[in-house]
Amino acid sequence: MDPQRWERVQELFHAVADLPAPEREVALAQACGEDRGLYAEVYSLLQVEGNTQPLLRRGMPGVAAGIVSEPPRWREVGAYRLERVVGEGGMGTVFLGRRDDIGAVAAIKVLRDAWISPERRRRFAAEQRTLAGLDHPHIARLLDAGTTPDGTPFFVMEFVDGVPLVQYAVEKALSPRERIHLFLSVCRAVQFAHRHAVIHRDLKPSNILVRDGGEVKLLDFGIAKQLDSLDESDGRTRTGLQLLTPAYASPEQLRGEPAAMHDDVYSLGVILYELLTGARPGSHPAPLHPPDLDVLCATARHPDVAKRYGSAEALTRDVEHYLNGEPLEALPDTFRYRFGKFLRRRRRAVAVAAAFALLLGGVTVYFTVRLARERNAALAEAARTQRIQRFVQNLFLGGDKDAGPAQDLKVSTLIERGVQEAKALDPDPAVQAEFYQTLGDIYHKMGHLEQADSLLHLALDRRSGRQTGENLVAIGLLRADQARLEDAERLVREGLACIQQDLPTGHPAVAAAADALGHVLEEKGAYDEAIPVLQEAVRLRSLPGADPADLAASLYELANVYFYTGRYQESGELNRRVLEMTRKIYGLGHPKVAEALVNLGAIHQDSGRYPEAEKYHREALQITRAFFGENHTRTASNITMVARALVFQKRYEEAEELLHRAVRIQEAVYGQQHPRVASAVNELGNVALMRGRYPEARDAFARIEQIYRAVYNGKHYLIGTALSNLASVYMAEKDYPKAEKIFRAAVAMFHSTLPPGHLNTGIARIKLGRTLLRQKRYRDAIIESGAGYGILKAQATPSVSFLQSARSDLADAYEAVKEHEKAREMRAESALLDAKTRK
Repeated sequence: MDPQRWERVQELFHAVADLPAPEREVALAQACGEDRGLYAEVYSLLQVEGNTQPLLRRGMPGVAAGIVSEPPRWREVGAYRLERVVGEGGMGTVFLGRRDDIGAVAAIKVLRDAWISPERRRRFAAEQRTLAGLDHPHIARLLDAGTTPDGTPFFVMEFVDGVPLVQYAVEKALSPRERIHLFLSVCRAVQFAHRHAVIHRDLKPSNILVRDGGEVKLLDFGIAKQLDSLDESDGRTRTGLQLLTPAYASPEQLRGEPAAMHDDVYSLGVILYELLTGARPGSHPAPLHPPDLDVLCATARHPDVAKRYGSAEALTRDVEHYLNGEPLEALPDTFRYRFGKFLRRRRRAVAVAAAFALLLGGVTVYFTVRLARERNAALAEAARTQRIQRFVQNLFLGGDKDAGPAQDLKVSTLIERGVQEAKALDPDPAVQAEFYQTLGDIYHKMGHLEQADSLLHLALDRRSGRQTGENLVAIGLLRADQARLEDAERLVREGLACIQQDLPTGHPAVAAAADALGHVLEEKGAYDEAIPVLQEAVRLRSLPGADPADLAASLYELANVYFYTGRYQESGELNRRVLEMTRKIYGLGHPKVAEALVNLGAIHQDSGRYPEAEKYHREALQITRAFFGENHTRTASNITMVARALVFQKRYEEAEELLHRAVRIQEAVYGQQHPRVASAVNELGNVALMRGRYPEARDAFARIEQIYRAVYNGKHYLIGTALSNLASVYMAEKDYPKAEKIFRAAVAMFHSTLPPGHLNTGIARIKLGRTLLRQKRYRDAIIESGAGYGILKAQATPSVSFLQSARSDLADAYEAVKEHEKAREMRAESALLDAKTRK
C-alpha cells in the first residue's frame, strides 16, 4: 500500500470510527464512493477495532456481562485486598490491591475468564514471563504471581498512579521540547525490551502512564512476543482474533504478518505525532513544527518497512540528535544540511567569530589589556602560593618557626590547626573554600559529623558555579551518613545538575556526582534507580584518561547494589575485580581493600559459607583497625560483620562481646537512631534468641524495626528483616498465630522492596511455613515452605541450615497429608547431605 493510500485509509477510519454502527457504514460508503477496495480496507480496520472488545461480548452479552462486570467471588488475591477496578483489557482485569499489614499498593492483573480457553491462560503466563525479564525504570515492574483459591491466575505489578502520555502533556501544558523528552523515555523503554527480544505490539498512549513528577512507565505487555517464540506461537494457535489497536498498529500488523520490531517503531511514530499535534495521523491536517520533526515522525511511521527506522535504537538516536541540535540520520547527509545544523547549534560561537573579525583592528589594545591582566594574575597566583605554603608549614610547626614538628603529632591536631589556619585566608575566598571542603571531608571520614557539617557549609558560602555543585554533593553524602536520606538525595541531585551546567558529560566531576547519587539511592533502598545511575558512573570512569581509583569506587558501589538485589554472582565478580584494583592502587593495608573484603565476606555469609565469611571479615577488620583505630565507626561495622559470622557458627559468647563493643562505638558517633546502630543491635537480638533469652531478643528486634521505619519512611527491605526476626521470637515462644501475622508482613515487605526470588524472601517463607506446620495447617505449610525451599535451593549451598529446616518441615507436612512418597524424597535428600557432610 502506497503512503498516500494509507493516509486516506487512516483519515476515513478516524472519521467514522466513533459513529454508531448503522451510521458508520452509511458514512463510509458515501466517503468511498465507487472505490470498493477503499471501503473494504477501512471496513476491515473497523472490524478489527470491534474485535478488540472483551471475548464473548459480541453475540453473548449476558455471558460477557457476567464475566466482566460481576464482582469477583474473592475479595483478596494473595496478600492483597482488592479495592477497585482500574483497567480492563483483552487479557484480564486489573484491580488496585492494598496490603493492610504494610500499607503497600499494587496493580493486580487477574485472568477472570481463565476457564474459557487454555490459550488465554498460556498468553497470560507468557505476559508474566515477559515482565519478569524486563527490569527497567520506565517499565512497570512485576512483583509477584500466583493463583486464587479457585485456580484463577493473577500477577502483581507495580501500581503506576499516573495519566496517559498525551493527556499528561496537555494537562501540564508541556512545551514541544518537554514532550519530546517524555517520548525519549518511552523510546528507551521500548529499546530495552527489544534488546531483551520482546516486541510490545500494542504501544499506544493509554499504555504509557506518566506520574506527577514526569516519570514515564510503559504498561501492558499482554500481547507482547518473544522473538525466539514467534514461530512457535504463530504456528500453534491462530484463532483469527487480532489483539491490537488498529489506530496505532503498523500496516503489516493489520495484514497479519509475523511480528517484528519495526511494528513497535511504527506505533512510536504515531504516538509521537499525536503527542506533538494532539491528533492521530490522518484524523485531520496537523503540521508539526520544525521540518526535522516532520521527517522524524514520517520516517518512524512510514508504511514501507524498508524506509522506516530499522529499530527503536535508531529512532532513539535520532530523537537524541534532534534534542541536541544535531543532524538526523533519517535526512540526506548533505553539506548544506549539516552546515545549517552547525550554524543553529553553534549560533553563539559563530556570532563571536563574526564579532572578532569586526574587531580585528583593535588587536593592539586587546593584547595590551591581556598582558596587563596576565601580569596581575601571575602576581595573585604567587601570593596564593605563598599563602598555601605558609598554611602547610603552620600545620606542622604550630606557628613557631624556631620549633620543628613534634614527634607524636596527631592527625586530629593537624586538622584542628588546619581549621584555624584556613580562617586566615579571607583575602582569597576560593582557596579558603577549597581548604574548608577538604578539611570537612576529612572530618567526615574520621566520623566527626558535626565538625564536617560546619566546615562544608563554610565552604559552600564561598563557592560559585561548578564548585557549588561539588560542595552540595559533599554535603549530600554527609546527610546520607547521618541517615537523612531525603535531604541527601535532594542535595546530590541539585549538585549534579549544577555541575552538568558547567562541564561536559565526560568530566570527572560529573562522574563523581553520578557515583554519589547512586550511593544515596542505594542507601535509600531505591536499587532499581541506583543501578542505571551507577552503570553510567562506571561508563564515564572507564573512558580513556580516567583515574583507575575512581573506576574502582564506582564498581564497588555497583557491586553493593547487585548484592542487595540478590545478584550475588555479578556482585562477587565485581568485588573480586575491585579487590584486585585496590590492592594494586593502594597497597594491601588500605581501607578500600577492606571494603572489597567485607563485600566478599557478606556474599559467603548469605550463601551459608560462614567460616569463609569470617576469614574475609577478620582480614578486613585487621586493615580497618590499623588504619582508623579501635573506636572508629568503620571499625565497629567490621566488628559487626565478624560477629555475624560467629553467630551462625554458634560461637555466641565470642560474638556477643564483639557486638556490645560495636554498639557502643556506633552510638557514640551516630546516636541512638541510625542504621549502623541497628545492624549491631540486630545481631545481639539473634544471639539472645538463640540462647533462649526471648524478652531481650524481642526488645532488640522491636528497636531495630523502629529505627528502620523512621529512617526509611516505612519502606525498606531492612524493615522486613526486623519483622522476620521479631516473628522468630514469637515462634520460639510458641505463639504461632502472632508469629504468622508478622512473618506475612515481613514477606510482604520483601516482595515490595526486593526482586522476585530474593534469598531474604525465601528464608522468611520457610519460617512462615514452619509456623503453619506448628498450627497443623499442613497444606498451607507445604505452599510456603516449598516456595522458600525452591528459592534457596537455587542459590545457597545445600548444607545451609534454612534448607535443612525446610526439608524437615516439608517431610513432616507431606507425611501429615499422606503424601508419603514426597516425604521419603525429602528425608532421603537430607540423609544424603548428612552423609556427605560427615565425610
